[in-house]
Amino acid sequence: MRRWLGALDHFDVAAPFYDRVIRGQAIDRLRELAGLTTEDWLLDVGGGTGRIAEGLRPYVKGVCVLDRSPGMLREAAIKGELVPCRAGAEALPFAASTFAKIVVVDAFHHIQEQPAAARELLRVLSPGGSLVVEEPDIRRPSVKLVALGEAIALMRSRFLEPSALVQLFAASDVCIRVVEQAPNFWVVVEKSGLGR
Repeated sequence: MRRWLGALDHFDVAAPFYDRVIRGQAIDRLRELAGLTTEDWLLDVGGGTGRIAEGLRPYVKGVCVLDRSPGMLREAAIKGELVPCRAGAEALPFAASTFAKIVVVDAFHHIQEQPAAARELLRVLSPGGSLVVEEPDIRRPSVKLVALGEAIALMRSRFLEPSALVQLFAASDVCIRVVEQAPNFWVVVEKSGLGR
């Protein structure tokens, strides 16, 4: 029984009704923090059904929704004008400096190899580009309850405090700031325009 539950893809199961159950995000805040323009290609990592990407699509040249779940990506493809890509954040199938803008909304805690994912996100972010990671703040009691629920569901989530997330993205060619508004926080990483 435990072996079967460990292999369960929670997101494939939830894909058909995910958008009806999960509330929308603050699209305007993401637009502002990422500095989106209609010249940018956006990568939405852990983008699932494309619910965030769909809201950001009018403000960018194009959006690639990256996720591991085939079921979630099927839902994203139905929305149209989104480019679905099945892969993990730990080994992105893109050349260096491919994306001017990257968002990871409420998904980084689901990534198993977080240091590898941080390196990959910085690799594919173009010089002068920005990356925004939005996460629930594990220091909040309500988020601790969510983390407990995900642990009980065997989701293997790993929530980080803002300072720990910042450390994963620390590099000589980036500027990082944290924006907090309970129950979430945003880590905004801006890559120097000088290149790597």
